[in-house]
Amino acid sequence: MLIGRILQGKGTDVATVRPDATVTELLAILAERNIGAVVVSEDGASIAGIVSERDVVRRLNDQGADVLAAPVSSIMTTEVRTCPPTAEVEHLRQTMTTHRIRHVPVMDGERLAGIVSIGDVVKSSIESLENEKAYLVDYLQR
Repeated sequence: MLIGRILQGKGTDVATVRPDATVTELLAILAERNIGAVVVSEDGASIAGIVSERDVVRRLNDQGADVLAAPVSSIMTTEVRTCPPTAEVEHLRQTMTTHRIRHVPVMDGERLAGIVSIGDVVKSSIESLENEKAYLVDYLQR
C-alpha cells in the first residue's frame, strides 16, 4: 500500500506553525487539534522543521517554564524525514521504527501534501492483515 492511499482516507490537512510563534501558541494548536506534532513552516507549504509534544516536554525539563515564551524555532527538529505519496507503507514503517519517529510529513515535490503518524501506519498494516486473513479464510472455505 502507498502512503497516498492513507492520505486519501485521513485527508491532507496539516497543522502548521510559524517558526516565530511561541511555544505557548504551539501548545494551543496541539491541544485544540488533539495532535502530537506540528510542522513548522513559514508559508504552510514548505518545511522548516517539526515539533512534537516530546520536544516541548524535554525543553521544559531542561529550561523550565521560560521555554513557553521562546519561539518554536528554538525547540523544533530541523532535520525532518519526509516521504512522497508514492512511498510504500511498509518502508515508512521500518523507517519510523528504526529512527524512532512518530510523524512524517508527506511531500509532493516541494509542497507539503499531508502528514502520516505511526498510528496511521499501524492502522494501515492492521487493515491489510485483516484483508489478507479474510481472503485466506474465504479461499479455505471454498
